Amino acid sequence: MSDPTQRPQSTRHLLDLADHSPATLRGWLDEALVIAADRQRHGRRPQDSERFLTGRYVSLLLEKPATRTRLHFEIATHDLGGRAIVLPAADTQLSRGETVGDTARVLSKNTDLILYRARRHQDLLEFARHSAVPVINGCSDHSHPFRPLVDIMTFEQQRGPIAGRTVAWPGDGNNMLNSFIHAAALLDFELRIATPEGHEPDPGVLAWAAERGARVSLHRDPAEAVVGAHAVVGDTFASMGVELTPERLAAFRPYQVDAALLAKAAPDAVYLHSLPAYRGQEVTAEVIDGPQSLVWDGGIENKKFLLQAIFRWLLEL
Repeated sequence: MSDPTQRPQSTRHLLDLADHSPATLRGWLDEALVIAADRQRHGRRPQDSERFLTGRYVSLLLEKPATRTRLHFEIATHDLGGRAIVLPAADTQLSRGETVGDTARVLSKNTDLILYRARRHQDLLEFARHSAVPVINGCSDHSHPFRPLVDIMTFEQQRGPIAGRTVAWPGDGNNMLNSFIHAAALLDFELRIATPEGHEPDPGVLAWAAERGARVSLHRDPAEAVVGAHAVVGDTFASMGVELTPERLAAFRPYQVDAALLAKAAPDAVYLHSLPAYRGQEVTAEVIDGPQSLVWDGGIENKKFLLQAIFRWLLEL
């Protein structure tokens, strides 16, 4: 591999959806939908001609706990013939003060692609600046670019194109929501956001969306956001590293998605959640386990198909 200090400016990364064009996002989704349909129709793993990671190593650097990200990253890599190397940050020299830049130099000298689940977005950006190979944002405190695409892919499998539809987000103005705002602007769907006072999404992300004419609106009343929506998306009331105090829980309690709130959405509306879910907090069991939930039908396996599409794009194969 080339010297990371001399990496070409054309090295592709997925750090934020805002860095990419609508056509690029649409390309990832369309390829992932084709992969999913093929796997489900034929019930098979990728064949020799599809195993484009054969002879390649990919690394997963984890500063946060991971269940689905690790599971699907490893499966996606192995299915394509590659070898996955999982590195909990606590077991690396990062825990002893090594810079993220030096860690990036080491990993990109020895692997072909890196997914970094970072606590701080600035560390992710610094890591990418020193990496000679593509870097995927596996979730930072600013954004989670991969996850909205999984929900959109799942929606499209059941309801068709997301463009022109309405998505409601009752909950926290967190990193996941920042990426949903990016997705709404780039994929042309309406996004209605309802948050408690003081928990709105990043003003900079809202300004970015407004500059692009995105149909993103803020509401205080969750019913206003949900009424007539084609999809309702949930997430935890407290992201990793945020304490769910009694005061915070009380502020968010009206934003819980229960049967009564979901009934205000379109008759064929679906419920989506990135997991892990906390029943009795952001969603009730009757909703997440109910007939309108797509959380368990596609949502928990589409990540590996989308990863495979993005791997190919990042490696320009």
